[in-house]
Amino acid sequence: MTLRSRILELEAASQPLEPGAAERDRLMAQAHGYVQRLLADLQERPAYNDDKSAALELRDLPFEPGSRPMEHLIERIHESVVEPGLLPSHAGHLGYIPGGGIYASSLADYLAAVTNEYAGVRFTGPGSVEMEDLILDWMARLVGFPETADGNLASGGSIASLIAIVAAREAAGLRARDYDRTVVYASPHIHQCLHKALRVAGMGEAVLRDVAVDENRRLRPESLAGLIAEDQARGLRPWLVLASAGTTDTGAIDPLSPIADIAAAQGLWLHVDAAYGGFFALLDEFRPALAGMERADSIVLDPHKGMFLPYGTGAVLVRNRDALRDAHAHYASYLQDAVEDEGGGRSPAAVSPELTKHFRALRVWLPLLLHGEEPFRACLREKLELAKYFRREVQALGFEVGPEPQLTVVTYRWVPASGSANAFNQALVEETHRDGRVFFSSTTIDGKFVLRMAALAFRTHLDTIDLALEVLREAVARLEAEPGHRNPMARTAGVQT
Repeated sequence: MTLRSRILELEAASQPLEPGAAERDRLMAQAHGYVQRLLADLQERPAYNDDKSAALELRDLPFEPGSRPMEHLIERIHESVVEPGLLPSHAGHLGYIPGGGIYASSLADYLAAVTNEYAGVRFTGPGSVEMEDLILDWMARLVGFPETADGNLASGGSIASLIAIVAAREAAGLRARDYDRTVVYASPHIHQCLHKALRVAGMGEAVLRDVAVDENRRLRPESLAGLIAEDQARGLRPWLVLASAGTTDTGAIDPLSPIADIAAAQGLWLHVDAAYGGFFALLDEFRPALAGMERADSIVLDPHKGMFLPYGTGAVLVRNRDALRDAHAHYASYLQDAVEDEGGGRSPAAVSPELTKHFRALRVWLPLLLHGEEPFRACLREKLELAKYFRREVQALGFEVGPEPQLTVVTYRWVPASGSANAFNQALVEETHRDGRVFFSSTTIDGKFVLRMAALAFRTHLDTIDLALEVLREAVARLEAEPGHRNPMARTAGVQT
């Protein structure tokens, strides 16, 4: 067989990878049919399935030379991926900081995957890069950043935070010999991804100061100023302040303006984690709560939270575009054709660790233009009101509640008449997981095991919260009916310690 014949033979064998129009229609009809069925009865399904054994059945379909029917594969996806554990698209996802994945973004992802646009280099993907720039400009205006800002659409808050930390490190001229005397300041409630970002950026030896918080879990500026002064007196090098515009535990927003005053006076880099709360800046009435965010040196936002997009959509903005580019840019000879002229603008690959870059911008751009901003604003306002409603009603059931929510997280716990409150509340959250109609999570604050309700999924509405209250009431009744407990409905509603 000649080389040419062999190549043609392999071409024929690979043909299933390029289905014709009729086959594409058939495959699309099956996928679309499944989506329609899923969404039609989504709220009839449990938000959480405590039985995860079906996930292991994926291993019953080994990779092998032969093909398998699409309908069988969709069935396996449903049974082994969608049904076990948490259903993140469900209205009853009240556990972490949900988003939900609006339908328009799924269409954008489909278009991005079929066109396979490369969004890393402007030379080859000018349109995809320009779309990302438009979105970053929109976000910069939203948070009040100047035109000197630049940024990147990342896979989420973790990589976005890493990009910012590396930019801060390089802007300060830090080298390995400096790390063990360089100081980072943060409240104990800062997101774990920032601790990881520091470690991945090689700053694991840096000194981390826990700044005191107030009764609402917000960083105390006076504690920050005091710690900085103490470290300067010790001959250490204060470098970075990490502030939150919405902590994961409680949704607390640090007092950003006083913190920015201190950071500016001392020449420290201020990074604001607004992954959760940043998009509430879309609401004019909420902007005072975020005052000072615009003075940050870097900021992270997660469109897959406050814009209800699919997972894998984060953003970082850095006030000084040169600091971002100087920290990340690197050019190789095989990309010499892609070097832009001075007016062409930078490429996303020059301002992040990513070279291979998914066309994420489309999943933000398409819903914004298709629906306009107003439905997003209405959805955010609704979630703020739902959090207030839940706190009021869960307290009326007899739960001890945390502070008034600044965003959409409510903390609460049941205090039993006898026995360990921590053990009871751990049993309570597990009981709700077995129920599965809604999904709550928990956290520990000052040694107390508490439950969390986080309303941010775009499908979460008033009926969802009413159902959540019913689930809690019934779960407490079941637990207190067990030996050693008395019926909670016989007690007077109110806060107990």
